Amino acid sequence: MVTAFDAFGGESVNPALEVVNLLPNELLAHRIVKVVLPTVFQKSRTVLMEAVRRENPDVLLSVGQAGGVSAIRVERVAINIDDARMPDNEGQEPIDCVIEENGAPAYFSNLPIKRMVSDLEARGIPAQVSNSAGTFVCNHVMYQGLFLADQEFPEMLAGFVHLPYLPKQVVSRPTLPSMSKELMVEALMQLLVTIIENTGQKDVILSGGSLF
Repeated sequence: MVTAFDAFGGESVNPALEVVNLLPNELLAHRIVKVVLPTVFQKSRTVLMEAVRRENPDVLLSVGQAGGVSAIRVERVAINIDDARMPDNEGQEPIDCVIEENGAPAYFSNLPIKRMVSDLEARGIPAQVSNSAGTFVCNHVMYQGLFLADQEFPEMLAGFVHLPYLPKQVVSRPTLPSMSKELMVEALMQLLVTIIENTGQKDVILSGGSLF
């Protein structure tokens, strides 16, 4: 299952949704189920949980936009807090709100995140491990996915990937980085292949640390 958000924050498009819509319906004999999530705190939780419980996927990969980054960011961890610096698409702006009262303070992705980054770099695609998914709806959804894996679907792999802006989003903001839709589709396809081919294996030991 691959999820993507609708546009938010005044943008007319969301690169995550545009890229996910271009994925095939099957890859390496695995069916790909695509789910559109609203960029709304509790509503995204409801849609995600209903989809996971309906489909019982082997893998849940959620995809979002991280405007201003220049690389594909594979997220390591989601934290149990909503702390919005801007309203979601329904005007909600929670501050210091716990996502799940019975959840852990944080959940780490159980995807092979180091291998995912390494395989993208081998294809010449800028990529990095990210140690913060923020505290907006992206982190909210990543946390909910891992909460589901912890509580209900122990065999499910789950994680989150952030994509840069599309070129058309930075026409009036030329100092901001972007990445072509074609390259991001290639990247997401490779990430899915890496996940499928490395299921049941330990991740590679490579540095993914950051000074900030």
